[in-house]
Amino acid sequence: MSTRGGGDGPWAGCGTHTRWTRLRTVVNWLNLSTPVGLLAARAGGASVHPIGRGVLVATGWRWRRVGVDATTVGSVVLTPRDVAWLRARPALVRHEDRHVTQYAWLLGPVLLPLYLLAAAVSWVATGDTASWNPFERTAGLVDGGYRPARTRWSRRRRSPSP
Repeated sequence: MSTRGGGDGPWAGCGTHTRWTRLRTVVNWLNLSTPVGLLAARAGGASVHPIGRGVLVATGWRWRRVGVDATTVGSVVLTPRDVAWLRARPALVRHEDRHVTQYAWLLGPVLLPLYLLAAAVSWVATGDTASWNPFERTAGLVDGGYRPARTRWSRRRRSPSP
């Protein structure tokens, strides 16, 4: 695992490093979610790049999830892609930046079981893990590359016949 680069990189579209983002960064270190993200990056053979706003991107991550281009743990965004690929997708960058904030609000590791529960409820309701997941919805479904889906129950209803 190497640490290279700096500056605002692709996170420049999310604004500058503010008092809030500095506090968020400290909280994510103290709640241990960022160290866990760095361990996941190391285990997945990723290179870590500081890219602004207290966010680290771990590129070349080997544990890719099908249909998911980035996963955030603490202040670490894990991706099999490279920084240039992220730079070309500012909406995804904003989405992942919102997940960084969610880790700070929910005190880190507490987010993981809540996220998994929300993903399970979303899957039961819609057939995918994001559409009804409040973490993905507040991070911005469309920004994250997800489509809002109708519930399974609404698809079963038929419109009245004339």
